[in-house]
Amino acid sequence: MATLRRIRHRLSKSALRKPLVWARHRGLGRADGFIGSYPRSGSTWLRFQLVEILAGQATGFANVNQLIPDVGDHQNAVALLPDGGHLIKTHEPYRFSYKKAIYLVRDARDVVLSEFAYQKALGFAEDDFDKYLPRFLRGEVNPFGSWTAHVNSWMDAVDNGWTKTLVVRFEDLRHDPEKYLGRILDFLEVRVERARIREAVENNSLERMRDKERTAPQRASAKGRFIRSGTVGGWRESFTESQMRLLQESSAAAALARLGYPAVGLREKEFA
Repeated sequence: MATLRRIRHRLSKSALRKPLVWARHRGLGRADGFIGSYPRSGSTWLRFQLVEILAGQATGFANVNQLIPDVGDHQNAVALLPDGGHLIKTHEPYRFSYKKAIYLVRDARDVVLSEFAYQKALGFAEDDFDKYLPRFLRGEVNPFGSWTAHVNSWMDAVDNGWTKTLVVRFEDLRHDPEKYLGRILDFLEVRVERARIREAVENNSLERMRDKERTAPQRASAKGRFIRSGTVGGWRESFTESQMRLLQESSAAAALARLGYPAVGLREKEFA
């Protein structure tokens, strides 16, 4: 099973993937909306909260993946948005079919640490983070390209008016989930009582999310956790000076600045 998983992972990064991605985007509706993000940016946590708010259901991995499915699994999804629209998850870089979306972005330095731990659990990465970090920056660790290119594709689309997209930083959502969930729901044109938002936040705390993973183990659960710590700024304690220098000298530094993240080497940052 592990060998087959590694083969599929390698194939997912090959040219064979392009027609599959095209096929997955067939059958989208004009009222559909998207939750876009680079992997390990917090979209699972966001989807759990939104399913509880929009569908009024207690959340688990099965019904969340059904109600806010991956693009390609959306044809039979339940309409959660006004005018019969579906809410669909995507990790793809921006595409012109993403006319209305929430783009959840997270500091690349925390993303790479989380992706490294996740891929190690799946057997996709070795133990050497010094070797993994350059591959991450070059866009070689998963099918979705580099974090920098992904972020810039979405931000360029916003700046050029190609999409109606609400950009939300994971760090802001963690700092004040009720406030930013309220903004997301306003953007989706959904009106709910504040108490419903508060309840969804409480029911999907880190500990409760881990309980849900124990009930329904995910692919990485056998050798680690799919639901990790959701740390904000954990890179400050994990990155070495040489790793910070490598990132600072890469194109990711400009993308981080574009999104208002602190420069490499700064120790403190408040997220309002």
